[in-house]
Amino acid sequence: MQLTEYRVVTAHTSEYPEPIQFEAGAPLTLGEVYEGPEDWQDWRFCHTPGQAGGWVPQQIIEVIAGDRGRAREDYSARELDVVVGERVLAGRQLNGWAWCQRSSGDASGWVPLENLQAEGAAR
Repeated sequence: MQLTEYRVVTAHTSEYPEPIQFEAGAPLTLGEVYEGPEDWQDWRFCHTPGQAGGWVPQQIIEVIAGDRGRAREDYSARELDVVVGERVLAGRQLNGWAWCQRSSGDASGWVPLENLQAEGAAR
């Protein structure tokens, strides 16, 4: 996967200290669909046994029936706290967010794309 280098133009701090995470096949209880002023489409609040709930991209949810679903792939809702001017490498992008890694490689997580400015292709 090609990574793109971004410069952080707006700081981001996670509001979820215990993000939901699970492996492919995990059972999910499906809750509300995200509706907010941001253009973050296709996010659903889900629960899985033994964890606090969290936002999950609809693309990785297999709906079984009603409010029951199953994870199509491994997932972590971990967000990356970033400051203005910091540089990060991003790979996967989903629904207005990018999975980013610090240039130092010491941490990774989701960052809103609106907080980032592309610096060009990397690696």
